[in-house]
Amino acid sequence: MTQRIKAAAAQFHVGSDIETNLASCLRVLDKAAEQNPDIVVLPEFCNHLSWYDDADHCFGVSLQLEGDFLKAIADKARQINAFVVVGVTLQRDNGKVTGSNLLYSREGELLGLSDKQVLIGHENDFLERATEPGAVIDTELGRLGLYMCMDGVINETPRCLALRGADIMLNSLNSFAPDEGSLHIPVRAAENKVFVVAANKVGPLVPEAMMEGISAATNIPVEFLNGAGESQIVAPDGTVLAMAKTREEEVVFAEIEPAAARNKLRPDGTDIFASRRPELYKSLGENPENQPEPEFTGAKDLNAALIQLSSVGSQVLDEAAQKVQAAVSDGAALVSLPPLFCIDDAASDAALEQSQQAIHSLSAVAGDAIVTTSLVLPAEAGRQHCAVAISSQGLLARQGQVHYSERFSWSVLSDSFDTYATPFGRLGLLCTDDSLYPESFRLIAMQGADVVAVPLAPLESWELTTGLIERAGENRVNLLAAMQPGELGASFSAALHEDFTIFGEWKTRQFDGVLTYPMMTYAAADAGVTQVTLHPKNAENKVVSLRTHVINSRPWHLLQPLLSQ
Repeated sequence: MTQRIKAAAAQFHVGSDIETNLASCLRVLDKAAEQNPDIVVLPEFCNHLSWYDDADHCFGVSLQLEGDFLKAIADKARQINAFVVVGVTLQRDNGKVTGSNLLYSREGELLGLSDKQVLIGHENDFLERATEPGAVIDTELGRLGLYMCMDGVINETPRCLALRGADIMLNSLNSFAPDEGSLHIPVRAAENKVFVVAANKVGPLVPEAMMEGISAATNIPVEFLNGAGESQIVAPDGTVLAMAKTREEEVVFAEIEPAAARNKLRPDGTDIFASRRPELYKSLGENPENQPEPEFTGAKDLNAALIQLSSVGSQVLDEAAQKVQAAVSDGAALVSLPPLFCIDDAASDAALEQSQQAIHSLSAVAGDAIVTTSLVLPAEAGRQHCAVAISSQGLLARQGQVHYSERFSWSVLSDSFDTYATPFGRLGLLCTDDSLYPESFRLIAMQGADVVAVPLAPLESWELTTGLIERAGENRVNLLAAMQPGELGASFSAALHEDFTIFGEWKTRQFDGVLTYPMMTYAAADAGVTQVTLHPKNAENKVVSLRTHVINSRPWHLLQPLLSQ
């Protein structure tokens, strides 16, 4: 494997003329070649707009693997001496069509292809979903994994590529949504500790002559019928190494060291792949049609509060109780405190007694509210780090830590994720290090959680900048993340928009292209109470577009790597 390589992501406009589109691909590859990249990623649907009159039209504008279009791409890869990834629609047997990502070597050889696993909107009317796992190809550059656009808006497809050993994940996009670039692309790198190279489009994503009519029919302003750009290259820690603009044709470059993606250790030494619990994820690989639909009873609005304290340890218990009482007096029905806020040493025997004192003190001031934090509680085989919910009656619910982490190595692990019925809807609880794993939020969301509370003690910046925000967005759950302010940030909440489904009537906001990015409220960087409003009822709608449900449309039939490692 080459020690350092130069990666490139290219964005440009693709229209309805196949020959013009091929010329654009070749021109942009020549432009990229000026910087001598080792690999260039092109967008999704490079052969034709993802807009078709009917199935025959879709088939007719799609490509043959041995046809002139792809032969020209292969020849260009050989000419510029670079690996090339291109997203197209392919003609398949029996008149079928797939959206596919193809990887060509420096010699112009087709090394592998991946069919799109998660289709969005009208793609469901014209394209076939993948029936085989995405390709992971061992090359001189490292192990390369391929996926496309909506495959990366939810976590399972990239997760499986990373679990199968991908060092660099190559994503071709056809997206108008700005939250794709700000959330979903970078989080896929950080949660898997791999590199991501993602190429999106600019310019109209529908026939230009039809833009005004399509805008009027769909309530989508013309501005948002264009590709969102922001093609980017992301490092395994979630750092965006290079990003293109939103409206212009552009090629961005970054030098990367693929071997860095082989290190899966957190700052505390936890191996995030070795600590996974595949035996608990089995329901992710089951057909959603055979799974019961959760019942949603969430309130329209929920007054909640985030509390930050002057310090942590047993000496702040009275301060915490006073702030909880103040928040409840101001109308909060859900109050979140930082994790282990009243514990001097979580690994000590005194932590059990201090936790019981916290339950007693907080229940005395909870009133009609629910208070969340994390504590150390007795477990059958020792002591357990638990996210907890406390009411006026005492301990209402506990969620033990599920995934092993070095910093909480003393904790007995729980073997399930549970949710709890409350007056405002179904509540999920997660310990801070469980929130790293996309599977954790997925399993809670599948139970119908409207709100998830995470007493947070972050170790890496991506947990705040993209991680938890993206978890709320991709699963459509409201979020409270309570933490002590520090170098990485402070507490925050994520509330779901009511308007979410593309092509539907948006009643509470004008369509702005933002689909999954929730409404954020951030606490100040000091002690205090931050009042927030969540919207539990909005968690019920998980349909992002026609026949595309952010949970049930997961590629359940292709998740064996997620379930077996």
